[in-house]
Amino acid sequence: MDPSLFYRPGALLSEAELSAARLDGVLVEVGEGYMPADLPEDDGARAAALGPVLSPGYAASGPTAAWVHGIGDAPPLHHHIQRAVDRRPRVPLRTNVIVHEGQVPLSDLIFLAGAPVTTRLRTMTDLVLTSSRFSECAVWMRGMAEAFPSLVPRVQTLLTARSRMPGKRAALAAVSALLNERAQDEVAQAEPAQDEVTRYTS
Repeated sequence: MDPSLFYRPGALLSEAELSAARLDGVLVEVGEGYMPADLPEDDGARAAALGPVLSPGYAASGPTAAWVHGIGDAPPLHHHIQRAVDRRPRVPLRTNVIVHEGQVPLSDLIFLAGAPVTTRLRTMTDLVLTSSRFSECAVWMRGMAEAFPSLVPRVQTLLTARSRMPGKRAALAAVSALLNERAQDEVAQAEPAQDEVTRYTS
């Protein structure tokens, strides 16, 4: 989506004017702003909504990146951003933003509507690594695993290959749990089909 089609309170229109347009069905609320109601809420629209949250030099990560990638109907309660440049830019204090200082390499970033966002694989990896510390991350981790199941074994491979990493044991346990849940779901889905065959052939 073209960023010019995303409206933030106080830019061209006031909060009251934007709210009125939303009530009239002209605009819909997306994160920290509004967009035309006839446009799809895609990853570009969600990335554009991060303008007030995403400080220069930082990328959307964790639950925030998961939301941009299409998980959930509403943005996370706490946005997560991670440093994407060598220096440490200053970040305005916001109660709803959690800042991660470890630098994200360029290879783990994509740019949507001009906003840096961690890739799906990096997002899933970060969520797995933080799921034991942040309950919200565990929820978004499950959402990512359900939407993109092929990411889970890839994250397991990445974590296993790293020799030293804080929280590696807990992260691998979380991945194993996700894989087991997926296997159980596949068995449960296959069982009714088997019952249908049995009834048909008996």
